[in-house]
Amino acid sequence: MFDNIKDLEFYKDKDLSRYSTMKLKSTGSLAVANTIQAVQEFVKEANNNKIEYRLLGWGANQLLVDQASFIYLHLEIKNKDDIFSELSKSYELSASTSLAKLTSHAAKYGIMGWEVFTGIPASLGGAIFMNAGTNLGEIGEVVSEVTIVKSNGEIEIHQVGKNSFHYRGNTFCKPGDVIVAAKLINNGTSDLIKKKITDYLKLRNDTQPLNQATCGCMFKNIDNDGMTCRAGLSLDIMGLKGLNIGGVRVSHKHANFMENYDQASRDDVMKLSRMVQSELALTLGLDFELEVDTGEQKFEA
Repeated sequence: MFDNIKDLEFYKDKDLSRYSTMKLKSTGSLAVANTIQAVQEFVKEANNNKIEYRLLGWGANQLLVDQASFIYLHLEIKNKDDIFSELSKSYELSASTSLAKLTSHAAKYGIMGWEVFTGIPASLGGAIFMNAGTNLGEIGEVVSEVTIVKSNGEIEIHQVGKNSFHYRGNTFCKPGDVIVAAKLINNGTSDLIKKKITDYLKLRNDTQPLNQATCGCMFKNIDNDGMTCRAGLSLDIMGLKGLNIGGVRVSHKHANFMENYDQASRDDVMKLSRMVQSELALTLGLDFELEVDTGEQKFEA
């Protein structure tokens, strides 16, 4: 069905573990689109045949489902060769662009605002979808335009406004939509940005298990009447570091991370997550919501 789509590679029973930063055991159907047109054709074909699909970026915030009934769609769309050859007022970028590449460009030219996604192991599209951020800010602050392939295969250009993003999410993507490109703005330059990025990378390396197989922060922080209740600190206070089930454990380095230290499965992670949530609710009366996509939410064509 999908084999005749130009610039699209389709695999059955594909080992998906390399598409996940947590390296969970997972096998399933995978479609890799190399152009926006291929995404459009894939989405239309899936929609016409009532086949469910879900986006798979770098898998930095996802728990992949083993032997899933749906297809994972992965984008590998290239930018123009000279896009990063000089400083620009704005950048029209593929959703496949690495945030690490953008951070490097920001450090080189001192682009203000781009330091907010320092150290996040994600693609631009995935980061925009969840409004990824750090203690320095959120990516939505530097996005002016998002190009989306709608579930019917049509292209839509969303002009970002004040209500386009919220904490770890957006308001413009509907089920089945695919972010394929975005425009990032240059808010000016500063000689201080390189040091700010370097210092924050060091902080992340010192305080987070970046050399371990994780999917980033597991739980969202809670805004309680203007005060932030941090998930990691709450877990640390309760002494939950090192708690483990199967091959996954709460990190000793940062309690809001879970590490796959011994061939963990998605079920291992889900069981440990529910145990931690239960302990937080019983002891502190706090209901921390998962930040990761567990694969349980349906995104139908």
